[in-house]
Amino acid sequence: MLDVLRRIVQEVNEARSLEAALATVVRRVRKAMHTDVCSIYLFDPMRERLVLKDTIGLRTQSIGLVALCLGEGLVGLVAEREETLNLEDAPAHSHFRYFKETGEERFSSFLGVPIIHQRRMLGVLVVQQQEKRRYDEGDEAFLITMAAQLAGVLAHAIATGALNQPTRADGMAMFKGIAASPGIVIGEALVIAPLADLDSVPDLIPTNTESEIRRLREAIDRVRGEMRRTGERLANRISVQELALFDAYEQMLADAALGQEVEKRILEGQWAPGALADVVRRHVHYLERVDDDYLRERSADIRDLGRRILTHLQEESPRTINTIPPHCILVADEISVTMLGEVPREKLAGLVSISGSSTSHVAILARAMGIPTVLGMVDLPLQRLNGAPMILDGHRGRLFVRPDTELISHYQEQIAEERALAETLEHEQHLPSETPDGHAMALMVNTGLTLDAVAQLKPRIAGVGLYRTEMPFMITERFPSEQEQERLYREQLKGFAPLPVTMRTLDIGGDKDLPYFPIQEANPFLGWRGVRVTLDHPEVLIVQLRAMLRASVGYDNLHILLPMITNVDEVDAALRLLERAQVELGEEGLAIATPRVGVMLEVPATLYQLDALAARVDFFSVGSNDLTQYLLAVDRNNPRVAELYDACHPAVLAALVRLAKEAEQLEMPTSVCGELASDPGGALLLMGMGFKVLSMNAPSLPKVRAAIRRVSLAQARTLVEEVLSLPTLMAVRGHLMMRFEEWGLAHLLPPKDYQK
Repeated sequence: MLDVLRRIVQEVNEARSLEAALATVVRRVRKAMHTDVCSIYLFDPMRERLVLKDTIGLRTQSIGLVALCLGEGLVGLVAEREETLNLEDAPAHSHFRYFKETGEERFSSFLGVPIIHQRRMLGVLVVQQQEKRRYDEGDEAFLITMAAQLAGVLAHAIATGALNQPTRADGMAMFKGIAASPGIVIGEALVIAPLADLDSVPDLIPTNTESEIRRLREAIDRVRGEMRRTGERLANRISVQELALFDAYEQMLADAALGQEVEKRILEGQWAPGALADVVRRHVHYLERVDDDYLRERSADIRDLGRRILTHLQEESPRTINTIPPHCILVADEISVTMLGEVPREKLAGLVSISGSSTSHVAILARAMGIPTVLGMVDLPLQRLNGAPMILDGHRGRLFVRPDTELISHYQEQIAEERALAETLEHEQHLPSETPDGHAMALMVNTGLTLDAVAQLKPRIAGVGLYRTEMPFMITERFPSEQEQERLYREQLKGFAPLPVTMRTLDIGGDKDLPYFPIQEANPFLGWRGVRVTLDHPEVLIVQLRAMLRASVGYDNLHILLPMITNVDEVDAALRLLERAQVELGEEGLAIATPRVGVMLEVPATLYQLDALAARVDFFSVGSNDLTQYLLAVDRNNPRVAELYDACHPAVLAALVRLAKEAEQLEMPTSVCGELASDPGGALLLMGMGFKVLSMNAPSLPKVRAAIRRVSLAQARTLVEEVLSLPTLMAVRGHLMMRFEEWGLAHLLPPKDYQK
């Protein structure tokens, strides 16, 4: 049954339409389970009905006509309870309902399982049998597994609009991901497929079919030449049997059938890469299902040849500025900095990625550039999104595909409101971040890139609370030299002088890899990252510390921050390396004063070692993102649990209150950086707890400053007392919204969800 299941899943995933996928499921499942009926009911939330979408065994004229409410009939009962129902005598059940359109009175046995995707009930998968018998445990397990696989297919269909979105009935689709950079944009999708990935090639209508056919023939000729040259090169080094593989490849390429089939698909209205992918997938799918071992092995050869041809086709498919839509939303499996460079900044409106995280290099770059971004859309199929109209909501991490006019109008109003608010807040950006009762809050900025707007930003901030030094490491193909690092650090220190600049030592690992220093781990966030990496590679850290110290000469505004500290031994080791760097530079004739050194409080263990840490360093910096992640045991970059990640969780707030009190008793300067400090509501809570320094991305400064200037310290303290008494995250968020509305500050919070 496992082999049968694998083949069904493969066929379903390769179906070119939702209808084909559903037809495959009912046909294959009925045959595999040796049962009389297999049917699929999908939930239509606008009608609040379960609708029969496909069946084998019931009357086909009932498809689309039979509909049940939740709780109605056996199918409705399965959907309502969201659990499996296995009956030997279905008509005898109290919930049984007869539909004369289906002719199901002939069937006694009934097994129904819910189709659920991320807590959302999408439908019910049913099998029925004429004879009275209870389906066994193996049958149940098989059908439950099939339903789980079908849930992913339906999620894809929702994302592309092939299935009505479960909150609407007009064909529009909404998909959720991780909000990585705030803002709203309306634009058109530009899909960039991974190189040589046959399963990710988008569908495109060719503008010139003759040109596409010519490109195909040239690509095939190039691959044929490569095969011939490779075979000749290896002729004396491999066996005759192995060499025969190259002859087989050449024979496949010389066979006109493959090329002619792809050309026919081009003439039907598909560009060359898409036509090639279609044909190769069809051949591979057929060969993998045959019983002959030899032919099954040839499927891998066909796929390999397809990838080789696709590589040449993609090399010959440069995107010109004219083909890029004016409001381009770049969509890809994984967005790289190189991809960003392919789209002119004036045309780049938003970013969407299947993979990626809120702390990835691209996410940080997007926030610095002010580009709305949503990442981690794991179920979003790329093939059919190219050119689709979209609304990207970077506040909530949502993507609307093919939105209707009403939704477009709603978001246009929100965009206009955000623009008007930004213009209003701009007028007070040079005013102090001080509460109405005279309490000053120092607002600092997080950076990691060369800032073109230093002159504009500098008068508005108290300094740089976090400079991410890993950024220069990520955009090179090797470790930057001491001289290269010194130039970059000096640029930052000089640009913001005399304001303090807090430089975090290299923080890689977790979700931040270097292309030339990959870290592969089963659980990277609990693994080799931050200071653990640099202490294991002192040759890297010592060079970085020397570069920082050299760059600080003449400015005296360098602060050094150590990330991912778990114990005092790590701090002691890092301080010894800093001392060694000073001694070495002193021997070179550079007498450099010891900079202020701090530690990031982002691992819960540090909250219980504050005394020992305070005895060794000059300041604390709370990394609220990682601290929240570790306290809640939630990978914030996993979209399946992203909704559980929120720094306003009562446990996180309680930990921060305790931390603020202990830091004050220790007389230890403590700042907070991360998304909590960037949120106006979170900023007021932190102020009420006693934190005096907040660091955030530059685009967040205006709203946070506006909130601080309009709410007194006394009000903020009362707000903290109020939320600490609340038991749930939802209650905390609701209370914050209520208070902001009372204070007339609701416009500073992210806009509410749109409901039609």
